[in-house]
Amino acid sequence: MENSNIYFKKFQVAILIFVAAIALIAFLIYKTVPEVQKIMDIQEQQKAQSASLADAERKLANLRADAERRKVENENLPKLFFKPVTLGLDTEAAISDEFGEILQLIRENKIKTRSIVYEYDPKDDNFVKNVPEKYQVCRITAEMIASYSEFENFLRDLYKHEHYLEISKIEISPYEKNKRILLINLQIKLYAQRDPSSYIPVATVPSEGDKESDTEAKVPSPQKIDTSGGISPEATQ
Repeated sequence: MENSNIYFKKFQVAILIFVAAIALIAFLIYKTVPEVQKIMDIQEQQKAQSASLADAERKLANLRADAERRKVENENLPKLFFKPVTLGLDTEAAISDEFGEILQLIRENKIKTRSIVYEYDPKDDNFVKNVPEKYQVCRITAEMIASYSEFENFLRDLYKHEHYLEISKIEISPYEKNKRILLINLQIKLYAQRDPSSYIPVATVPSEGDKESDTEAKVPSPQKIDTSGGISPEATQ
């Protein structure tokens, strides 16, 4: 009888251990299944986010490519010539506003000017030689002092300037006492549209020895145009 009781107790203990193991497994499953589900949900979300990120990166790449294409297209567009508000002005007055915009770029980029010399309608300019009745020209020669970054920004702004201009010459050399400072000799040409109706070509008067008879045709020769420049007051500031 005692052996039966001992056997029963052992069997009872085994049942309790089994039941406890089942309960533990059930508890672990109860706790683990939601976590596994969360992990699966997170993985699904990551997949969706990865696909969305790839799509966003593709769109961004397309936008960048489109921006670069538009930039190239804009850079290749021909710029318009400056047109004075008031027509019929002489070259100095017609280009004064355009000249003022260039001086403003110099100031904004903190460039110091040692001198600025300007020359109106230079005879060696192709526009002056070929279509003087259509365009007025001002050649500017400036001696400037600037850092590399300041001059780089100025050239960038000059390149972006809305009106047509020509950069004829750039000479740079480092300052002996400070190699980070540049001594610059820059030459540019500014152009303005002329009112053709206001252009009057001037002919030279023939000398007494060259006078011809009234019956012979007289061919006028161009008069020498004064192209002397001057020092801009801006250079002394």
